[in-house]
Amino acid sequence: MQRRVIGPVLCEGESASNCANNMSLCFAGLILLFYLIFYMFLAGMFSFCIYGLLLTLSPYTPTYRDRGLFYLPGVMIRPYLHGFTIAFNVSEPSTWTPYVNSMHHFLQAYDDNVQEEKNIECPAGQYFVQDGTESEEKKACQFKRSQLQNCSGIEDPTFGYSTGQPCILLKMNRVPKNVNCAIQKGNESALKSVDFYPGNGTFDLMYYPYYGKLTHVNYTSPLVALHFTDVKKNDFVPIQCRLNGEGIVNNVTNDRFLGRIIFTLRSYNRE
Repeated sequence: MQRRVIGPVLCEGESASNCANNMSLCFAGLILLFYLIFYMFLAGMFSFCIYGLLLTLSPYTPTYRDRGLFYLPGVMIRPYLHGFTIAFNVSEPSTWTPYVNSMHHFLQAYDDNVQEEKNIECPAGQYFVQDGTESEEKKACQFKRSQLQNCSGIEDPTFGYSTGQPCILLKMNRVPKNVNCAIQKGNESALKSVDFYPGNGTFDLMYYPYYGKLTHVNYTSPLVALHFTDVKKNDFVPIQCRLNGEGIVNNVTNDRFLGRIIFTLRSYNRE
């Protein structure tokens, strides 16, 4: 039998080329196996580190809290159906009914009887700081739907959409001093009148701090209603609403939700 030596390996009965090819495949397989085991080990170590990190986080601390009683000042609007453009034809109920239904659905948790049943009346003008362990269930202050007055959907179930004077709700997660709205760009006369509910578009301190959904189970975020009683018709009106208050940032150009909200309103009456 013919023997050939390829490097340190003794091949019997095979040509040098075939033997070399077989050994190359063998070495390649061993290298792939090594890297497979190596990366599986790294993935396991990474998963273990992440698991260990998560064990140090309390599930009772709200996500994205930055410090103390306050949070990043994010703002959202309701209704929110197809982005940040609210457009409808006053004379065609089918164009504004989805907005109205969305508002009613969102405000169900704020019904007066629901709030009276689940939450408590709190002293106004001061933070509702609650002692006890972090896992202890916290009480929540009442925010009744009726506080939104003309934008509550109680007296006017259409929230003003049937008359071209729509209501929009602002929901935010930080204590602002107040809220103001203006034309983002263009002719300022396009927005002549906005009514704020409750009060002057302010939030009472009693609704803060928020302790997280695990313990603040019945908490309903306070709202500000914007009633656009005199806004230009038959045109797209870009509106910017800002939160104002100590420590609130509302002028970051590349983030439309940080301390402010920008949306477009268009109401028209076309038969």
